[in-house]
Amino acid sequence: MAHEILYLSYKDVESLNIEPDLIIAAVEDSFRQKGLGLVEMPPKPGIHPRKDSFIHAMPAYLKGSDAAGLKWISGNPENPKRGLPYIAGILILNDPETGFPIAVMDATWLTAYRTAGATAVAAKYLARRESEVLAVLGCGTQGRSNTLMLSKILPIKTVRAYDINERALASYEAFVRERVGIDVIKASSPREAIEGSDVIVTAGLLLKEPNPVIEADWVKPGVSAFPLDYDSYWKSSAIASMDKFYTDDIEQLLYSIKGGWIRPIERIFGELGEVVAGKKPGRESERERIMCMNLGLACHDVAVGKLIYEEARRKGVGTHLPWL
Repeated sequence: MAHEILYLSYKDVESLNIEPDLIIAAVEDSFRQKGLGLVEMPPKPGIHPRKDSFIHAMPAYLKGSDAAGLKWISGNPENPKRGLPYIAGILILNDPETGFPIAVMDATWLTAYRTAGATAVAAKYLARRESEVLAVLGCGTQGRSNTLMLSKILPIKTVRAYDINERALASYEAFVRERVGIDVIKASSPREAIEGSDVIVTAGLLLKEPNPVIEADWVKPGVSAFPLDYDSYWKSSAIASMDKFYTDDIEQLLYSIKGGWIRPIERIFGELGEVVAGKKPGRESERERIMCMNLGLACHDVAVGKLIYEEARRKGVGTHLPWL
């Protein structure tokens, strides 16, 4: 009995040039399945070999699309100093019928764009339709991918960007000009970027002992906030000032709070999947301040991983490796 696995490197995955709209649609469908109770996905366990580093195991099964897999993903804030990406990992897709692995692929590109896809879905349901001013704090991979994805959902006309790393800021500016087609205003401080903005994305490092700076009075009525770095940028008082606080998975949020990675959240309104599935309301007023803290779900990885796998097979991309 012979069995092969399709191996996809980072360059293989990137070369597929999968359209952002397809990624957003796959992530939205996985949110809907989760909201309808069609996802089996335990909270991601993790190990932490170095300070502020993590390696997480993220399994999921999507019953609605019959897709199963596991992402093994790491993050280390020291990696950029070594010339390495902050985030790195692999995704294994399995045949739900036999349990056999059918693909192993780099998860770096996938993580960047499924995370941004989740932000785009959150914006679709929670942001004001006329949101035009975007603030981005942290201009690395996630800053770039989130700006691109949000531009597919909202009529973004102005981007205010802040990063302590001038090279990252310059790279971000070039990316946004080329891929999104708008100019970037370089902010001299987080406050300058945030005040007056309609949408706020914070994409710094995940730190167990952060030094948050965002104050409640920086945030105007009607704002939509999407922290990708947990609460590293946000003071607890600023989070508490939100009229509604959503997350992608309450169980995972509580697990992260218990582990000391997120400070306690006073009021949790619901999960984004419940909003997508029509079980809970999203934005109900133009003046609501809304935050959605997506922690990253394995069901998104598997949904986008399946999309990548099918596209790779269609285009004949990747290397077939013998397994049995």
